[in-house]
Amino acid sequence: MRIRIICMALCLMCGHWARAQAVSVSPVPQEMQVKEGKLNFSSDIQIVGSEAASPYAVERLKALCGKSTGNGGKIDIYIGEKGDKAVRKYAKAIPQQPEGYYLLVEEGTVVLAGADERGTFYAVQTLAQLLQDGQLPYVEIHDYPAVRFRGVVEGFYGTPWSHEARLRQLEFYGQNKMNTYIYGPKDDPYHRTPHWREPYPEQEARQIAELATKAKENAVDFVWAIHPGQDIKWNTLDRDLLLAKFEKMYRLGVRSFAVFFDDISGEGTDPSKQADLLNYVDEHFVKAKGDVTPLIMCPTIYNRAWERHLPDYLSVLGEELNPSIQIMWTGNSVVSDITVEGVEWVNARINRQAYIWWNFPVTDYVRDHLLLGRIYGLETAAGTRIAGFTTNPMEHPEASKIAIYSIADYAWNPQQFNSVASWKRAVCTLLPGDADALQVFADHNSDLGANGHGYRREESVEIQPVAERFWADCRNGEYARADYEALYDEYAKMVEAADRLAMNEEDSLLVAEITPWLYQFSIVGKSGMAALEMAKALKEKDEALFMRKYRHLQALQKQSYLLNQTYNQNSGQPGMKTASLVMQPLADSLFALSVARFNQETGARLDSRVYTSPHKSYSSLPQCTNSAVRVRANQIYLSPVLEVVRWEAGQYAGMELERNVALQKIEADLGVEGVADWLRLEVSSDGNQWQEIPFTVSKTVLKADAQGANAKYIRLLNKSSDSHEAYLRKFIITRQ
Repeated sequence: MRIRIICMALCLMCGHWARAQAVSVSPVPQEMQVKEGKLNFSSDIQIVGSEAASPYAVERLKALCGKSTGNGGKIDIYIGEKGDKAVRKYAKAIPQQPEGYYLLVEEGTVVLAGADERGTFYAVQTLAQLLQDGQLPYVEIHDYPAVRFRGVVEGFYGTPWSHEARLRQLEFYGQNKMNTYIYGPKDDPYHRTPHWREPYPEQEARQIAELATKAKENAVDFVWAIHPGQDIKWNTLDRDLLLAKFEKMYRLGVRSFAVFFDDISGEGTDPSKQADLLNYVDEHFVKAKGDVTPLIMCPTIYNRAWERHLPDYLSVLGEELNPSIQIMWTGNSVVSDITVEGVEWVNARINRQAYIWWNFPVTDYVRDHLLLGRIYGLETAAGTRIAGFTTNPMEHPEASKIAIYSIADYAWNPQQFNSVASWKRAVCTLLPGDADALQVFADHNSDLGANGHGYRREESVEIQPVAERFWADCRNGEYARADYEALYDEYAKMVEAADRLAMNEEDSLLVAEITPWLYQFSIVGKSGMAALEMAKALKEKDEALFMRKYRHLQALQKQSYLLNQTYNQNSGQPGMKTASLVMQPLADSLFALSVARFNQETGARLDSRVYTSPHKSYSSLPQCTNSAVRVRANQIYLSPVLEVVRWEAGQYAGMELERNVALQKIEADLGVEGVADWLRLEVSSDGNQWQEIPFTVSKTVLKADAQGANAKYIRLLNKSSDSHEAYLRKFIITRQ
């Protein structure tokens, strides 16, 4: 026994030594050579070249030098951009690419040489990562980004980020060598309809100016986006109002701009008129200013699946839009992997490289989920065929950093991107003290569940084969003890992780964001353990234990239901779903199976139902086919569709309920006026015979008094012979 303990201790020490010796930089550099030896980062430091180098790089370097230990000999740090006297000796080693840098650490010397000011800034950020425990490894790095523009587009629906959160994000982008932040929150009324023509109020304007300053300090382009398409008039007045708004933003310090035409309908979708406006802005504002970065636009047809609706749209933009204007693209659908084939398809039509707007980890259409899983589905070679890569994040800024970290890694160096390794580094970076607990939580919070876009992600990857094998064995009346113990241990880890994270004090902001899901995560873990103990008690004919665990699990289910009625009460998908792909379904299925068999064996009549929504979408519209149907009190509602919905003649969207219910009222928000001319509201008890329900419309909201109707099916039908465009921002049934 004593020999075994000694061996285990040595293994642990060796593991710690290996981790201490590892040199890790993120994003992964293009070329990095680690040499033997380390440099003690002493207080006797001389910085050479600070008067000519990037002031923001020098500021960060001085802050880093302030953390030196005071031990060791003199260190000369040479810093500057290519052509500067301080780094002239190393000119040939500096990469030619924009934002590239050369970094050298050897005995008594550190070199931080950028191809430009951002390159120098990134060299300092790399140095900060290399500095561990007061030491720098001897290393030589030649590094540069593969993708020119890399960053985040705050373009989601729902609660926008706070000002403080945006400031923290900009710091995070600088640390991870991202150079772009596009400000375009859908719920900012001064960014889009109705107030895009008007200046920001004083407080909001002051915050924009502060963000622009913070972005500059972190080598980030603060891109302010305007979204005028829903009500723009193609006339000189609106054109001049848009330019005037840009001018006001310029005075606030903004030097990068975008114009969004996404998720609109009507006259604003005309590609020629969009191109005319953008070319005018490009020529009379962007190029006239001289210090403004290339204009970015998000098109109306921003994914391949929609190209059939306006088949000439992309080619018109490609031919008529000035070549310097960037065109954003989400992929083959609204939410899509990014493939070489898909990128080449759009590049050929727009006559330039696409600027990717990746709709992940955004959750505005699945707001009851957190997406903390690894980044994958981005083909390596696609990174060489795009002009930019931005991610659309969750409304939870701190939790989004797991994905943002890895996207920075991919966009900088797609060829060496390792999805799993980057994900685990991200988790460790965010919460180093409780990284193992956060990793458990992330392992089981990555899939989106059923959703209107049909986009799914892996979840609970390591334990999933065990869960599938155990469930198959249970249905056959037997199971392996090793599988039982592995699952029990995983559920126990979930409970422990939830408890530890809830009490974590390293990052109170992250913890506050995920706390509602931590409550549910703990319940899923406890439910799984109880369900396994029920199965074991049934196998061992222990009725007393079975009943005890049965009552416990019922209580846990009620707790889960109450939590979903209390936290995260947004208008789209309230409540919290966690571990919903593998671990929660296994606990629920095992509970139901065990109760059914217990009833059969003992003659008991225990309730084996698990609370879930028994209702589902009933739609012939592709965008609504997989939309979730949820229940709250006496209301049943369809998850909203945030993009434009194109209703062809005879197409419908609605709900199929579990059974016929007595209706009280029906309400829907279609987002556009005039829907009474082409929509019909119908209900049916069998899906064959339909009863029309009269309704009233106030602007975009449809309301119907449905008292006296009993129905299992409720739908909105395009009764006209033409196609129409609308939204489906709300569809709620109130039952009696």
